[in-house]
Amino acid sequence: MARNPLAGAFAKYTMEARVSDAELVTPTMRRIRLATETPIGFPYRPGQHIRVQINDPLSISGILRPADTLRTYTIWDLAPDRRALELRAHLYDGDGIGLRWAREAARGDAVTFWWPQGDFFTRDDTPFHLFAGDETASAAFGPMLRALGADTRVHGVLESESAEHDLPMPGPHELRRVHRRGEPATSSKILLAAVAGLDLPSNGGTAYLAGEARTCQMIRDYLVRERNWPRKSIKVKPFWAPGKRGLH
Repeated sequence: MARNPLAGAFAKYTMEARVSDAELVTPTMRRIRLATETPIGFPYRPGQHIRVQINDPLSISGILRPADTLRTYTIWDLAPDRRALELRAHLYDGDGIGLRWAREAARGDAVTFWWPQGDFFTRDDTPFHLFAGDETASAAFGPMLRALGADTRVHGVLESESAEHDLPMPGPHELRRVHRRGEPATSSKILLAAVAGLDLPSNGGTAYLAGEARTCQMIRDYLVRERNWPRKSIKVKPFWAPGKRGLH
């Protein structure tokens, strides 16, 4: 049987793991822990994501429909010995392949994942950090905040549906919490107003905006037009948009 020449290339960037634990941490967020037999040797910065292989990308259907093979999840925590990592998977309304995996992943399940990717992580050379996002953003903001020193200047807002949907953030930094209470999560005026109400030191920091695509755009435009922030000082990570799957 002929060997697929792509298999070797893919193997360089993937690891095998098993689900060692899975449980709800909020009504719409699931904690999934993946354990590996060998240490995870890939470089990693807090805020980066992995791609979990849901379907075989080397199969005929995978080649024809690559968008239906992988889904992205931010690394919440990487074990000190690098033999385990934790994800926070948001459970939204729908029936996508990533949602089904996040809902059904159970202890003992085999998982293939692709090494950490993305440039959504904190900058080192900035006087302060501004974070703004919804529930989906909290999965990235948690590890990013954890990696910052206690004396780092941090500002920001996290939005969710209600207090029970607030994902606990690691200390010592705290972000303001706001709740939609039935208002739309798309083009969120609640999150925009909360950011506008922040007492920020200047426009010389770095902003990290994540969550629903249109809301991120609204906040970015506000910072640029009303607060005179340079666009290069604003990092945007749209995790989702209505009707679009696998956006991030």
